[in-house]
Amino acid sequence: MNLSNTALIVILILLILFSGLFSAVETAYSSASRIRLKAMSGHDAKADGVLSILEDYDRFISAVLIGNNIVNILAATLATVYFTRLFSEQGAGISTVVMTFLVLMFGEIAPKTIAKKMPESFAMKTLGFVQFFQFLLTPLTWIFSGWQSLVSRFVKPDNDESDISDELITMVDEAQKEGDLKAHESDLISAAIEFNDLEVRDILTPRVNVVAVSITSSLEEAEKVFRNNSYSRLPVYETNIDNIVGVIHEKDLYNLVMTKEPRQSLRRIIKPVIYTNENVKIFTLLKQLQYAKLHLAVVLDEYGGTAGIITIEDIIEELVGEIYDEHDTVQEYYERINDHTWLVKCNADIDDMMERFGVEYDGDEYDFITVSGWVIHELDRIPQAGDTFDYKNLHVTVTKADQRKVNEIRVEIQDAEKE
Repeated sequence: MNLSNTALIVILILLILFSGLFSAVETAYSSASRIRLKAMSGHDAKADGVLSILEDYDRFISAVLIGNNIVNILAATLATVYFTRLFSEQGAGISTVVMTFLVLMFGEIAPKTIAKKMPESFAMKTLGFVQFFQFLLTPLTWIFSGWQSLVSRFVKPDNDESDISDELITMVDEAQKEGDLKAHESDLISAAIEFNDLEVRDILTPRVNVVAVSITSSLEEAEKVFRNNSYSRLPVYETNIDNIVGVIHEKDLYNLVMTKEPRQSLRRIIKPVIYTNENVKIFTLLKQLQYAKLHLAVVLDEYGGTAGIITIEDIIEELVGEIYDEHDTVQEYYERINDHTWLVKCNADIDDMMERFGVEYDGDEYDFITVSGWVIHELDRIPQAGDTFDYKNLHVTVTKADQRKVNEIRVEIQDAEKE
């Protein structure tokens, strides 16, 4: 049966529209967020329908690709017939050029762009269309699904070693860039995702910075330590710092002082502590401290000595950032000298410093977590003031050091203009 030119044009327009619809449906369903759909599923039956289709995504994509190829091939065939009538031998070439342009513009680019901007909404609006064509093309879908299963047996995918935490953080970063999340919301969510990966060694107060009192100290000596350091709790050791036996609270000390009883001892107000090691996850330790109703844990090294201490406040700060009260002194780790030069306190976190200066760095390969540990590692000895070394595009000069550690360095960013 010969169709008139008018009929051919009408059918071509319809086929291009169907091509665009199939392309948009493919993009919408592949881009739709299951999380958003599940949030809407309680009060929107169409969201449940979309989720049901996504559960068998292979069947869906087979039906869409079959439908899209059928309409594209049919459109190309009819266009060749139409242009051959008009231009004889040149009709096939003209048909190829015209249909390529029309299919790309109205069958691919435009519909996919629209669907990408509102995937969940578009998927729900086209739910009936998708269900109808899935049912209509069931026999063909079944055949192609069998072929897909056969091919899958011979093509084994690589093992997926990706970390779901990294994927979630990427999603959060994208949501912030798109304006769905504010910066502080993004930081909080990212901190919560990474929270369970942190170990005690990452955030403890190291032994050299621990302020403690001896169990034999007088009340006046303990009071002086409290007054000079503005802490509310102090560890108590017996013999030496490697044998911490408990903790005293400032309030309990002053209550004891106020009683004015003779021969008072710190032993009367010592509260217990729990002991942990450097490799315990801070989430696990937080649960232990909450269960024991304690605020401080002593971190032991592999030999049973004191590696440092950690408090509930240290753990919570990993989620919400630094918590300062009216007695805390805010410590600045970075002092800017000029556009290319900084002074860095060496108790700063090494990962933070590398991120700040835009240097690629994998801290998982090393045991140190501070700038001081990094400098000692690079120089392979206890540095002295004036020592220098280069690391990638950083020129580092030790400006302050003592016999045990590095206190301050000067970092010059080389090739700064290029960077």
